[in-house]
Amino acid sequence: MKKFFKIVLQYLEGFLELFYPEFCVACDENLVSQEKVLCTSCLYKLPRTHFHKVPGNPIEQAFWGRQPIERATAYYFFKKASIYQKLLHQLKYHGKSEIGVEMGRQFGAELVHEDAFKKIDYIIPVPLHPKKERKRGFNQSEMIAQGMAEFLDGKLETKVLIRKIFTETQTKKERFERWENVKDVFGCNNSEKIEGKHILLVDDVMTTGATIEGCTLVLQDAANVKVSVACLAYTAI
Repeated sequence: MKKFFKIVLQYLEGFLELFYPEFCVACDENLVSQEKVLCTSCLYKLPRTHFHKVPGNPIEQAFWGRQPIERATAYYFFKKASIYQKLLHQLKYHGKSEIGVEMGRQFGAELVHEDAFKKIDYIIPVPLHPKKERKRGFNQSEMIAQGMAEFLDGKLETKVLIRKIFTETQTKKERFERWENVKDVFGCNNSEKIEGKHILLVDDVMTTGATIEGCTLVLQDAANVKVSVACLAYTAI
């Protein structure tokens, strides 16, 4: 009976796709069965960093002498005006939360094969201020972390790390301005829950690392944790 209903469901999904096709967020071509968010061609051409295979990669170097990080990586390189800019814009500004979840799955499926990212206790997304989250409808970093948690052993935790102060966007700020913009804006609740654990801190885009640094400082001071970092995209400066 279950097999019958599964076949019927697949048939109905295929039927609906004829009238309500989904489109690749990068190239706008129709997605075919089993494709999610990106078509196979765009997914194959995604400019992956493969930093998870390279200790001492550029993201890890960004924190040298600033904040102790176990390992750090990003899924792909982000460039303005690229076809993949639409990926993040659709996620952050057009309510497409499913993009974050699916890309998190793709990211997690790669990290699960790396020993450094297998031994994670908690997966913590960089929080939005409640005001901004209400406006956006969701936290894009939490959507990414949710997808990653389907593949990694770490438990998704969204209540411990909080953003106390509403800050302006980081997009047009220089390195020092970015640090000043996030300084002292994060806090911890029930820090004993993660005391001494290994945390995977998840964000959507990393440029200077100021936001990650601010979160890491709070987490390490409050709970003496080890922190690794995973960002969906990395913008080289």
